Amino acid sequence: MSANVLYDAPGPKAKARNRVYAVVGSLILVGLIGVSVMRLADKGHLAPEMWDIFNYAGIRQNIADGLLATLKAFGIAAVGSLVLGVLLALGKLSDHRAVKWAATAFVEVFRSIPLLITIYAVWVGFLTDYSMWALALGLSVYNGCVQAEILRAGVESIPRGQGEAAYSLGMRKHQVMMTVLLPQAVRAMLPTIISQLVVTLKDTSLGFIILYPELLQTARLIAGNTQVNGQYPYVSTTVVIGAIYILLCLALSGLATWIEKRGRRTARKTKPAAAPTASTAG
Repeated sequence: MSANVLYDAPGPKAKARNRVYAVVGSLILVGLIGVSVMRLADKGHLAPEMWDIFNYAGIRQNIADGLLATLKAFGIAAVGSLVLGVLLALGKLSDHRAVKWAATAFVEVFRSIPLLITIYAVWVGFLTDYSMWALALGLSVYNGCVQAEILRAGVESIPRGQGEAAYSLGMRKHQVMMTVLLPQAVRAMLPTIISQLVVTLKDTSLGFIILYPELLQTARLIAGNTQVNGQYPYVSTTVVIGAIYILLCLALSGLATWIEKRGRRTARKTKPAAAPTASTAG
């Protein structure tokens, strides 16, 4: 029986007690969900008419336009954050003190400022007439700082012998970093990098604060300007738009899993065969 360093393995009584807690907790959760559904149904939010609005071509087109706007902002922010993350990571790993301090100060400042404030400041101060670029730039700055820390941690996790071997071949530091250390860091930290990109995708919803017509802003406009049976379809609109966000995040996570598995297969194929030992050679 293996011991856990964090806690003692539960005995028979503890296991039985945990099962009771799990059953009771699940029943309470199901009950709360049931009460919520009943209250929404009593108020007419779950009536078929509330969901029929999505059969209208105009509303479907609005959702499609909002989805496209979200993907545009996310695409620019994803590329911008990765490029900025690489530059800041290289700056923090630089041997030049001025470069290292500047990169460190940039990362610490913009990681400390709430993302919403950064987006709003960029929009008001520089890009009032270009809300998409204001949103993308704000996302790039904040997420670029996070990606920089991820890449820096990946580089520092690589055994020192990798860099020393490259230096012994006469390579310069930028060559060692770009051709030896950074590719390995990206491969090692790829799941974390993709996870941060998922966060970037969800953070595009902050564009509503600067009136950028992404999915959340589109949902607000649909629910606030469409009246059904004297009520506004906030519940049905929230469910539909929320489902779209979930599908987008699942697709991005699935892409990350596929890239990771493919990288592992490639690494196994390119791994050199072990040298024969003395017993097998004889």
